[in-house]
Amino acid sequence: MDGVWAGVRERVLALREAPGWLSVFGADFGTYGHGFELSPVLTEEQVRAAERRLGFGFPEEYRSFLLEVGAGGAGPDYGLFPIKSVEPMASAEPAAAAEPAASVEPGEPAEPPFRPERTQELDAHESAEPQRAAYADTAEAEAMFLRDYRAWDARHDELLDALTEGTLCVGEQGCAYYTLLVVTGSERGTMWEDVRAVGEGVLPIRRAGEQPGDREGGSRVTFAQWYLNWLTHAERKAATPPPPTSQPASQSVNQPTD
Repeated sequence: MDGVWAGVRERVLALREAPGWLSVFGADFGTYGHGFELSPVLTEEQVRAAERRLGFGFPEEYRSFLLEVGAGGAGPDYGLFPIKSVEPMASAEPAAAAEPAASVEPGEPAEPPFRPERTQELDAHESAEPQRAAYADTAEAEAMFLRDYRAWDARHDELLDALTEGTLCVGEQGCAYYTLLVVTGSERGTMWEDVRAVGEGVLPIRRAGEQPGDREGGSRVTFAQWYLNWLTHAERKAATPPPPTSQPASQSVNQPTD
């Protein structure tokens, strides 16, 4: 195997034997820990089937990862969500229902393009939330406020859902934060964070040590850069043996002298 993923699967699996692997964030956390395990790789036919099912082609770095490293498992934070293999005739859906997805070829996205400016659009919409105090204290004004608020709330839900259009959610960071891979539009192949849980929308992942910038400008991180940066740091962390366990208190107490 040549290219960006050469030897990566072996490096990840080897970390299971490293002395300090438990100290790597996300490796050991109950059922959420990835344990430096990787799913089997997919075949070209399985990848194409997954692309047809999802309605878009995978960006090249992610696609080759599925073919050469694994279809999910160990990775940044709590690991990568799996891409389930889809075998021919495995779907229980009627052929007519499956036809639209099957007609989508890799690189011909059915998803709308990812638009990072939607986060600013959502910010502006939230700033325009109707306030009851701005309406008169009458029954007619109350009805007008409720009408305006319902329309605002419906649009808010639309904008919130639209933030992640054109992306594939590839992992969970914890606390309802998620990691996204853009699959459509001009940002295709770059990594973003879904931080809607704290009202910040969708933000680009930055290189280590780089200050956050505006959503449209600045550098971008690709899937391979994101994953390999994690692997390098995980190897350094796992190579450090854990500190020796503390001596039991009963043995550390000074013994009385005669």
